[in-house]
This record gives sequence, structure tokens and C-alpha cells, in this order.
Amino acid sequence: MRVLSIAKRLIKQLRGDKRSIALMFVAPVFVMYLLSSILNSAATTPNIDVISSTPATYVTKLQSLANVNLVANEVTALKNLNDKTTDAYIIFDDNIPRITLDGVDPTITSLVIKTLNKLSTNSSSQKPNINFLHGSMDMGAFDSMAPILMGFFIFFFVFLIAGVAFLRERISGTLDRILASPLKRWEIVLGYFLGFGAFVAIQTVILQVFSVYGLNVPMVGSFWAVLAINLILASGSLALGTLLSAFARNEFQLFQFIPLVIVPQIMFSGIFDLRNSPTWAKILSKIFPMTYGANALKDVMLRGKSLLEVKYDLIILIGYALLFLILNTLALKKYRKA
Repeated sequence: MRVLSIAKRLIKQLRGDKRSIALMFVAPVFVMYLLSSILNSAATTPNIDVISSTPATYVTKLQSLANVNLVANEVTALKNLNDKTTDAYIIFDDNIPRITLDGVDPTITSLVIKTLNKLSTNSSSQKPNINFLHGSMDMGAFDSMAPILMGFFIFFFVFLIAGVAFLRERISGTLDRILASPLKRWEIVLGYFLGFGAFVAIQTVILQVFSVYGLNVPMVGSFWAVLAINLILASGSLALGTLLSAFARNEFQLFQFIPLVIVPQIMFSGIFDLRNSPTWAKILSKIFPMTYGANALKDVMLRGKSLLEVKYDLIILIGYALLFLILNTLALKKYRKA
């Protein structure tokens, strides 16, 4: 009977927490649906640019196996490859096809090479000479995903630690005492941001150093450029964690945000190919900060780009951090009006 009384008390307690009940049943279904939509839309046909001087018979045969786009010259094809609008381009040198691939994503590399091998097998076409703009044939799945995973773990652990720490400040009454002071709300938010930020910066440096030198992940670009991106990404996560903690009464409620806010970020940040995914999934991927952080990290770490070349992603990441800080300041209105 005493066991049943404990069980009944917990059931009654959970029944009174409607948000917990909703997330308990809705969140797993939501995450599984997202995963199903993404995995079922994986790329099966590569996008290949072909220089207009390529023999017409070769182009015709290739069109039955790939999405072919005719371009005027190699300069245009190279630009498209750098812009990531195509997977590879083909040009003929002395009647021998030469293919250039991006090389960063081993899945796409394998898909393109299988397509060309199939073309050579089904016809008398010569096997092409293969070049890589970035990466190589030996690049593995972990090498390709390492920048995204590094950024995600920084984002996730910063969110978790910052959210719990700020929540404890509120539960313990420390935040209430600070709110009773003459400090303005934005000063309080910025103070917490800088205080937590010092430890977040150390955590970010440790994780990056371990990833690069401990796990030997590829690093074509500047170490310091990658660190700048990670620190900006961590700043946004820190601001988001403290923001969402304002809407939680305990750690359990804070953790409930993870399936809805954190898990989708890794799914839409570039680990899975979204080219054939539904339109709503592509739009949703543009909402998450991790999408821009992962894109910048891959461009610098695997493609050797500079911070100036990924400025678009950095501006959006900084914008997110500022937005979360502003929303955090507004959220404190529920605790103090001025």
C-alpha cells in the first residue's frame, strides 16, 4: 500500500503538470517524424555541371543517371561548386572526362563516383580522371561530420550548463535579491552573460583543442577562425539557455526544451542531406542557429575559407545572440517591472 501511495502521488503530480504530459507524448513523435522526413529524402541523384563543349552523346547518357546542368565554361562550373549548388563538374581533356568534386561530403562523393562508374560500365565511355576541390577520396564520415559535431556539443553543453545555472540563481533567491537592487534589467542580463561567458569560453577552447589535436579532425583553415566561430555559437547558446530557463520552474522543465529546441538543431544542421526534403523542412532548417554555425565551421575547417568568406553566417549567429539577450531582458519583466 505504501508503494501504491507513492505511485499515486507521482501520477497526481504529473497530471497537474500539463506541459510535462504534453511533451512526454508529443516530443518523441515530433522528433521521430522529423527524422523520418529527413532520412526518407536522402539524395539518390547527384547534381553535376557539364561544360557545354562536352560531347552530346556523353551528356545524353549522363542525363539518364544524374541531374545535369550545362554551363558555358569551367569558371562558372567552379563557382557553382564553391557555392555548393552542385556536387561536381565534368570537362573533357583530350577526349578524356575530368571530374572535379567538392570532396567534403563522403556520401555525395560516393554517389557521384558510383554514377560515373555506372555510366562507364553501361557504355564505351572512358573512366574519368578524378580531382578534389577539397577533401579526398579517403575522407571518412567522421571527418566530414566532425565540425558539425564539435559545434553541436559546444552548443548543447553550453545551453545545458547556462540554463541550469541561471535557473538555480532564480530558485535560490539570488536573482530576486539582484532584481531588488537599482540595477537595470539589461545590466543584470549582461552581467550574467559575461560571468557565465568566462567559463563558457574555457569550455569551448578545451573542446576545440581536444577535437583538433586529440581526435585529429581535419583543419584546413585557421584554428583561430574556428575558435571565433565556436565562441560566437557558444554565446548564442548561452543567451538561449538563460532565456529558456526563465520559463522553467525546475531542472526537469528546463530539460523538456531539449527535444524541441536542441535535438532538431543537430538534425537540420548539415549532418543529413536536405536537398530532397520537403519545403517545410528546408525552411525550418533556416530557423536554427546551429545551421549557420555548422555551415561556417565546415567551410573554414574543411574548405579553408576565411572569416570574411563566412561573414553571412557569422552575422546571423551574432544576431541570434543579441536577439536572445533582448528577449531575456524582456522575460525578466515577470520578476521585476523596471
